Amino acid sequence: MQITPGPLLAKINSPADMKSLDAPALAQLCQELRQFIIDHVSVYGGHFGASLGVVEMTVALHHVFNTPEDQLVWDVGHQAYGHKILTGRRNDFSTNRIYGGISGFPKRKESQYDAFGVGHSSTSVSAALGMAVASAYEGNRDRQHIAVIGDGAMTAGLAFEGLNHAGVADTNLLIVLNDNCMSIDPNVGALKDYLTDITTSSTYNRLKDDVWNMLGKLSKFGKSAQEIVSKIESGIKSTLLSRSNLFEALNLRYFGPVDGHDVQHLVAVLSDLKKIPGPKILHCVTVKGKGFGPAEKGDATTWHAPGTFDKITGEIHKKTYAVPQAPKYQDVFGHTLVELARTNEKIMGVTPAMPSGSSMNIMMKAMPDRAFDVGIAEQHAVTFSAGLATRGMIPFCNIYSSFMQRAYDSVVHDVCIQNLAVNFCLDRAGVAGADGPTHHGAYDIAYFRCLPNMIIASPMNEEELRNLMYTAQLPREGSAFSIRYPRGQGVMPDWRKPFEEIVIGTGRVVREGSDLAVLSIGHIGNYVTEVAERLAAKGIDIGHYDLRFVKPLDENLLHQVFKKYQRVITLEDGCIQGGFGSAVLEFMADHGYQASVKRLGLPDAVIEHGEQIELHNECGIGPDGIEQAVLSHLETAVVGVQ
Repeated sequence: MQITPGPLLAKINSPADMKSLDAPALAQLCQELRQFIIDHVSVYGGHFGASLGVVEMTVALHHVFNTPEDQLVWDVGHQAYGHKILTGRRNDFSTNRIYGGISGFPKRKESQYDAFGVGHSSTSVSAALGMAVASAYEGNRDRQHIAVIGDGAMTAGLAFEGLNHAGVADTNLLIVLNDNCMSIDPNVGALKDYLTDITTSSTYNRLKDDVWNMLGKLSKFGKSAQEIVSKIESGIKSTLLSRSNLFEALNLRYFGPVDGHDVQHLVAVLSDLKKIPGPKILHCVTVKGKGFGPAEKGDATTWHAPGTFDKITGEIHKKTYAVPQAPKYQDVFGHTLVELARTNEKIMGVTPAMPSGSSMNIMMKAMPDRAFDVGIAEQHAVTFSAGLATRGMIPFCNIYSSFMQRAYDSVVHDVCIQNLAVNFCLDRAGVAGADGPTHHGAYDIAYFRCLPNMIIASPMNEEELRNLMYTAQLPREGSAFSIRYPRGQGVMPDWRKPFEEIVIGTGRVVREGSDLAVLSIGHIGNYVTEVAERLAAKGIDIGHYDLRFVKPLDENLLHQVFKKYQRVITLEDGCIQGGFGSAVLEFMADHGYQASVKRLGLPDAVIEHGEQIELHNECGIGPDGIEQAVLSHLETAVVGVQ
């Protein structure tokens, strides 16, 4: 379906086409850009509310600044749909997040206007500051550097580290705070309350008006502008002696709050701030989903990425299936955690700003005193969980696999070295789908496998997830316990069936065979069941072994396998280097086995975005790739490792 842009938007092929637009034309462009986003996302899906909330900000930034010479960094990349459309990707926007199409996030190799790739949050200040320092070092004092941070990203420690450094750096850095009180779920923590106080304070708003009235005179004062700014700053600081400003305390000139949906005012403000050297912050108040009634008035979490919907009525299209679908792994986690917590009063839940995505919100609603959303702060989530564990609590810390990378030091130093029994539930393990490389959970097996006092498990289905969670809350002598599982559905669990303890480090025989053995870990092993049936029809008999644990490995089961089979394939949906297959090879080497082993997993390359099955097929770990690997491996008579 071809989406037709409005008449003005149709003429905008780059920000240069916006420079001559007057105030009425800019307002029209905002209207057309917002409608174009609504039209596209309603048909093709994708992120929604965040980009609608920054339409005026996006237009104003590209109108005032000389991008890409001026460096514009978008924090939380799902805000950047309008940016992509205005920077030459309007005609390709229907391919957004589709296999082979444009990315849903800014991406350096996709466009010169994407100054920095973003997918994880809170990186913009540090990245833009690095660019600004480089420009200063090169002697370029005219280039501007803008970091647009928002959608909850200011709650992360990395953002504060960047702010702390920015305050002592003599660079042209403008931080635009998009304050919409939301990330994917509502913002939490003291910073949210602080920003709310600022936006509702009559003192701040009166000072804001005085600041802008005086800044509007800058052009008339020429070289005296610096003196004017200094007087304004002195006035602010003397007036606010009884109420400190966090950003001023970090030596950042603070301006705002301003209406983030008044494009004319934003253009005037940004034009003035462009003339003021040094680090500064502009506080913009916006509404997530602005301009689309159902998103403004409805549940902002739902409208973060609603899928397809009726753009007239706002009705979200529900997928229909011929047969009942199993619940998502995420939902099984959420309901199981509450079920376990009702019988074990020491269980606590922790998640860094992903309660709805991880289904921790189920426990937060049922047991609000035992489940915690700590904001976009993965490192804090891990160390906080470690603190709980020291007092005998049983924390289930749910973090997306790719986000866990940000907390690795805390896992090493605060959990494993101290041998604390923290349970990590790594959601979105394997390829995450349309969110692409920044969200794929490709590395957790490899980066956790090398840590002492770490148990690593992965269920092949939802029933095993329930039993692994039950096992993880049973008493044990220290050791972290990591359970990884993918995004999406698997096999319907029998909710009436009692929990069963899984002995740590034990796998299971899914199918006995005679020609070749496939060793798998996790949900991707379900492909092997399909492949085994295909091959059986061709007279090929393969065995299938679900190891369940990467660490410790089921050595008894592996001894059985290598005594019986001369040809073995390992299968995982994690990186092939240092992962499950590598662990099996190490076992072989340690015990002197000789066999021909082929490893299947994610290659040593960046995997782009697309549907999970598309990416599995691309990487050779989908059903067809597994079947082909079996057939080619059976033809290979050489004993060794492939």
